[in-house]
Amino acid sequence: MENFVFHTPTKIIFGKGGESLAGEEIQRQGGHNVLVVYGSESARKSGLLDRIEDSLKSAGLCYFLWGGIKPNPLFSQVKECIAFAKEKQVDFILAVGGGSVMDAAKAVSIGVLDQGDLWEIFLKKRLPDASLPVGAVVTIAASGSEMSSCCVVTRDEDLVKRGFFSEENIMKFAITNPELTYTLPPYQTACGIVDIMMHTLDRYFSPPQTSDVSDGFAEALLRATIKNGAIAMKEPENYDARAELMWAGTLSHNDITGVGRNWDFAPHQFEHELSGYYNVAHGAGLAAIWGAWARYVCGAYPMRFAKYGVNVFGLEMDYDHPEKTAYEAIEATEAFFRSIGMPVTMTELLGFPVPEEVIEELADKCSNQKTRTIGSIRVLDRDDIARVYRMAN
Repeated sequence: MENFVFHTPTKIIFGKGGESLAGEEIQRQGGHNVLVVYGSESARKSGLLDRIEDSLKSAGLCYFLWGGIKPNPLFSQVKECIAFAKEKQVDFILAVGGGSVMDAAKAVSIGVLDQGDLWEIFLKKRLPDASLPVGAVVTIAASGSEMSSCCVVTRDEDLVKRGFFSEENIMKFAITNPELTYTLPPYQTACGIVDIMMHTLDRYFSPPQTSDVSDGFAEALLRATIKNGAIAMKEPENYDARAELMWAGTLSHNDITGVGRNWDFAPHQFEHELSGYYNVAHGAGLAAIWGAWARYVCGAYPMRFAKYGVNVFGLEMDYDHPEKTAYEAIEATEAFFRSIGMPVTMTELLGFPVPEEVIEELADKCSNQKTRTIGSIRVLDRDDIARVYRMAN
């Protein structure tokens, strides 16, 4: 097991009606002048924004609204919101939505106080010095951004999608009410299920190190997500299934499933370029790329994939030929993706094959023009990256 620091100070307020506590919690955190950041007008139509506004008023807080954050949030939107936040002199940001809204809110919280070129932080040229406090009312079980130190946005001019980890991204609190996920379209629910699994798998599939506790957390979370994801797809208002997914989404990205390991996260790097270029849903993009990546790298440590298949899907281990069990595990994962309506190739995702020149461009971006490698279970250079994209096409 490798050395690690595990620090998760985010307060989770879980359960029915939790959004009514938003104002009280912001007041407890010292907020007075609040910027509420949200996505589509569905937050208003559903009555959620009204309930949150009532909560803020009851707590005696001043607040401003900033809506329209898009999926795969654009850096231009972030900069516009930063200017608005500065103008209104806000001292607390409340994100109402899913991963895109939460990531945008995190970026704004840093940008309000940052004096330099904010994009340099996303390029990992420097770390942020400070941020405004941020809280969230989560509306989809997916990204885990509510309890993660990660923030991802897309630069408009070249569609480069980048993220960074920093303690400045950690939220003060997150309100997670599973009932808020009842009305999600099935496609969004399925994308969220994949995202939860991938945040866990990208930590699980790393070079073999003894980390039995982390492996146990990861395998249990994956089993619960697969079981309850299938139920939620058939019974969208099944509270117990939605609750399990909501909690799994939070735990999937707060690092508990990966402590003591050298995370891989290559599938996320592949997907960031894909969704940055084609603006596809993050979870669907991950489903489309994962099988190709897994087949490309599993030869490095077939027992790792075989163990996953045995402990998550109940496969029988072939000790004489562990690579056989490894490939069965990959196939079982893809079969589950298909069962919830997710694509398992880029052609299925987009409705057309990605042109070769675009694959070359994606590989260049993913490798930062051949200046970086990705992955840890098998380190991938620019040519490897291009081969995986072709396999996934």
